[in-house]
Amino acid sequence: MQADLLKNRAEILDFLCKNNIPHEYYEHEAAMTIEDCLRLPFATEDVMFCKNIFLCNRQKTNFYLFVMKPSTPFRTAVVSKALGVSRLSFAPEESLPELLHLTSGSVSPLALMYDQEKRIVFGYEKAIRETEKIAFHPCDNSATVVFRQEDFWKKALPLLGIEGIEIDLSALTEE
Repeated sequence: MQADLLKNRAEILDFLCKNNIPHEYYEHEAAMTIEDCLRLPFATEDVMFCKNIFLCNRQKTNFYLFVMKPSTPFRTAVVSKALGVSRLSFAPEESLPELLHLTSGSVSPLALMYDQEKRIVFGYEKAIRETEKIAFHPCDNSATVVFRQEDFWKKALPLLGIEGIEIDLSALTEE
């Protein structure tokens, strides 16, 4: 599986370079959790590292990639309501390689490049856009790509054919 992750990383980096999407690239020890990411030497206050959560409906027919601040508590009911879906749960780990060419710990919106059928809905917490930069794994948790927010949202995502659903979780959690 490691060879597949390295292949995915190379494909993501190739996509970014071919499309002239400015980014910083770092290799590091595998970062399995958000806490691991926040300890990386380039994890500064101006870089948003996100929790990337892969979800599905009860029937496992609809899938969602939800991205949020590391400090925001994940509440299934709140995110389900915001996305207009009843009872979301964590997607089974075996769906990661099939749908996103990933393993657990490497979930990233950059993997939406592999969702050619556009089966996965991308949603994100509004607050992740508050920093100057944003960081994601390039489908391999032993590397990180850092973008200026504008480059990620206005260049990378549109070229991937992705429109995200912005959700203000702070407004929803106060209800």
